[in-house]
Amino acid sequence: MFTGCSHHTSPLRIGGKWTARIIRCLEAGPRRFSELEVPLRGITPKVLTETLRSMERDGLVTRTVGGGIPPRVDYELSALGRSLLTPMAACCAWAAAHLPELEDAREAYEGNLAPAPLPEAATGR
Repeated sequence: MFTGCSHHTSPLRIGGKWTARIIRCLEAGPRRFSELEVPLRGITPKVLTETLRSMERDGLVTRTVGGGIPPRVDYELSALGRSLLTPMAACCAWAAAHLPELEDAREAYEGNLAPAPLPEAATGR
């Protein structure tokens, strides 16, 4: 399960929408593909596969294929991937401390996006 910061409040996105969430899922140790799907509700197998491949390419995770039929495949954070845990925790702490300000700013921004009323001359009145 996720530890630390909620994925809804974290403004940090490392590589993509799912990368930080996968890092959190692998924080406690190696997991199989199917073990990652459960806490990552909403991710499709295709997107999980693509994200894990991208993370492996970037050196954030290692993929180990074991024996058996079907072969057992485990994903684990590499040393580089683990090095992201401290900055991610700092970002989560910052987001938690400033969440009300973030929400206020977002609400103000959304309020400013409302279409301005048309001038009376344009409405024909």
